[in-house]
Amino acid sequence: MVGYGKKLRELQIQEWKGYYINYKLMKKKVKRYVEQMEVGAQNRHNVLRDFSMLLDNQIEKIVLFLLEQQGVLAHRLSDIGQEHHALFQQPNSIIISELQEAYRDAGRDLLRLLNFVEMNVIGLRKILKKFDKRFGYKFTDYYVKTRANHPYSQLRQVFRHVGIEAVVGVLSHGLADLQDLQQSQGSYISIYDQPSYSHQDPILDSIKEAVDRLSNSTNFLQFLGRHAFIMQEELPSPSEDHIVDERYHFMSLLLNLANTFLYMVNTYIIVPTADNYTLSLGAAASVCGVVIGTMAVAQVFSSVYFSAWSNRSYLRPLVFSSIVLLIGNMLYALAFDMNSIVVLLMGRLFCGLGSARAVNRRYISDCVPLKLRMQASAGFVSASALGMACGPALACLLQKNFMIYKFTMNQDTLPGWVMALAWLVYLLWLWICFKEPAHENQGNLVLYEADTGPAVHVAVENEHTQPLLTNSEAKEQDEDGEEENDNAEETKKPVTSIVVAYKLLTPSVKVQLFVYFMLKYAMEIILAESSLVTEYYFIWTTSNVSIFLACLGLTVLPVNIVVGNYISNMFEERQVLLTSEIMVCIGLLLSFHIMIPYSVTQYVGSALITFVSAEVLEGVNLSLLSKMMSSRLSRGTFNGGLLSTEAGTLARVIADGTITISGYFSESKLLNTTLLPALLICISSIIATCYRYNSLY
Repeated sequence: MVGYGKKLRELQIQEWKGYYINYKLMKKKVKRYVEQMEVGAQNRHNVLRDFSMLLDNQIEKIVLFLLEQQGVLAHRLSDIGQEHHALFQQPNSIIISELQEAYRDAGRDLLRLLNFVEMNVIGLRKILKKFDKRFGYKFTDYYVKTRANHPYSQLRQVFRHVGIEAVVGVLSHGLADLQDLQQSQGSYISIYDQPSYSHQDPILDSIKEAVDRLSNSTNFLQFLGRHAFIMQEELPSPSEDHIVDERYHFMSLLLNLANTFLYMVNTYIIVPTADNYTLSLGAAASVCGVVIGTMAVAQVFSSVYFSAWSNRSYLRPLVFSSIVLLIGNMLYALAFDMNSIVVLLMGRLFCGLGSARAVNRRYISDCVPLKLRMQASAGFVSASALGMACGPALACLLQKNFMIYKFTMNQDTLPGWVMALAWLVYLLWLWICFKEPAHENQGNLVLYEADTGPAVHVAVENEHTQPLLTNSEAKEQDEDGEEENDNAEETKKPVTSIVVAYKLLTPSVKVQLFVYFMLKYAMEIILAESSLVTEYYFIWTTSNVSIFLACLGLTVLPVNIVVGNYISNMFEERQVLLTSEIMVCIGLLLSFHIMIPYSVTQYVGSALITFVSAEVLEGVNLSLLSKMMSSRLSRGTFNGGLLSTEAGTLARVIADGTITISGYFSESKLLNTTLLPALLICISSIIATCYRYNSLY
């Protein structure tokens, strides 16, 4: 991955060179502060004061230039507007075309200004993260807290790009009016009289995308894509994306999405019947927690080896995964006729060992072009949500009882046989249609690629292909040698151990991983114990439980539509995060059996609040993680995506173990006993979020 400092020099607009953040100077300042404090020549108070002043001056320089350029654009648009208004007296097609092009030229300049702001925002975020890392001090908390909410804060203008919306409005209005004038031959209808009218122009689309990146504005597709934790590169290089274009194969992407869907079906198809299955094998009903959790235990290990394996291949781990899942489901089905709880658990263990979700995410981040990556990420999440809903729904349809040869086919065994058949068909489809993309060591390009983190690529070309440096270039490289060496040390080395990965986690990232643990724990408690709780309190049948779980799964997409299109446009991510945590806490509180009798309305309503809030929380949580994690955690085996996956999987394992232990001692107290730790963990996560709130920026 090319370092930010180098990309800043490559992508900055030369005539604006002096107005960008002086990232090189600030890096040297941070390094000098560290050296001075080591020898006692500086104290922490003076360092914080000096660095704050330096940041304030850099931000002031950016903001004043931003306002100056907005004024230039406003003056240009005012001149264009005068010609525009004169046109209504005597329409002329040639002048209309000239004015349209003038508006588009102004739009291109606005786009350059937006890119200028975006590069500076990225630089500010990176230098704050670097300062905190070097000093182990919560400077970001202090700086953002004292500046972001101050009435005279210039930091707010950088992050909120005040005034740009007005310029975008003038451009949109002007282009729409000219198009209407051209088509209607003189009759004027304002866009304000047609609220549903949306003028489509490529330059306006580009501006909207740039504005959305700078603001909290989002849409359903982007919000949904965040759940996949497959992040966009901050400063993408066209040459890097061209390499990815060559690796892209639609059928291979479709096969990865199908793998995701089938695995989620496989995970949840047994939930409605797991308690009955364990009872039929002579074990307690609460052992269903172990049956469900065994798959998660195996996934803790499978995520690591699949992540490492995908460094070399995508096809082979997917084939291996399909074979293991085929065997696992057959063992799960055969356990009934063998009357063996051990075989049942072995079947689920094999299913967990076949979890290739790390490969699915990795393929999207490495082999899908940037322009399609958000759609592919949203497809990944949609496939997961659909599988989560289809699993219990399919279990509802498998309420049969018959024999084929000596094999029993009933509601307990059919999920295993059906999934074994599905994986066999998938394996054949995979072998015929999957196209293995080019990997490392093929040609001059070497790719360091992410598992579930951002799509980050590092191109290393053979030495003889590099042009000779001119004197000026050599001089510039000498001046920047310290910066590039520092950058190479920090960003080009993939993390090779879990210990190194943990050391790269800042306190804010640790809090977000804890939040992710909490939401997965709460969701697993709600889902995994549903068959036990509903049978004990409401005497629900397997069909009732299946329908309930399917309905919960079907809420995922509608809720994300509402949040993505509306709520995320109105509030900051950290506000949505904290509110969602509080709603999860409320849902858990409402779930407790305090009032007698315990009603279906109370259980279903509280479960719905908890589950939906956790789904909203997951999207915002992963979005914040993608912004706060070290760039080194975007590549290699032990990347940020793997860490979040392990946190969520560990939460599921502990939740399933809690269900089994609680049910073993007292089935009547199972509900409250399992909800209590979930509530305590949720309260702890809310406190941690409040403590780190000002660093979630």
